[in-house]
Amino acid sequence: MATMNCPDCGNERTRVIDTGASADGTSVRRRRECQRCSFRFTTYERPEWESLQVKKRDGTIESFDRQKLRAGIERAVEKRDVTETTVTALVDDIESELQGREARIVSSSLIGELVSENLRTLDKIAYIRFVSVYKAFSEPEEFLRELDAVLDAELDDFEASNGSL
Repeated sequence: MATMNCPDCGNERTRVIDTGASADGTSVRRRRECQRCSFRFTTYERPEWESLQVKKRDGTIESFDRQKLRAGIERAVEKRDVTETTVTALVDDIESELQGREARIVSSSLIGELVSENLRTLDKIAYIRFVSVYKAFSEPEEFLRELDAVLDAELDDFEASNGSL
């Protein structure tokens, strides 16, 4: 039986005091209490999709890592007006999209494209931050070209919403 250490005091003896499904039904929420310090906290259990593998650019294959995906998104949205709930929903959506595919091996570039598409609609600055790392810009001109593309799309959207040509 696995234990869950208390995030407050580190004690490994905690007990479950309440269990329920998450709002979206994709995880189990457990309310726990430390038996040493009585600190209460919530954990979420998600099914592990061991069959989903990621093929990296160098050809190596590794298990899909939800936390790695989340960390990349969190770096992009750092100090932006994007909530933790929005980040979780974005990670959930991308993971669901990957799980819904027939292929059990997905490329890291596919994951990068999914993140890019979602960030572009969510927050333009986060999108630019993400693609500058994901596409490994080596020259300022590459960065500028991507920024120009975002600004041109913004201008097109603005003109379309105002009925201008």
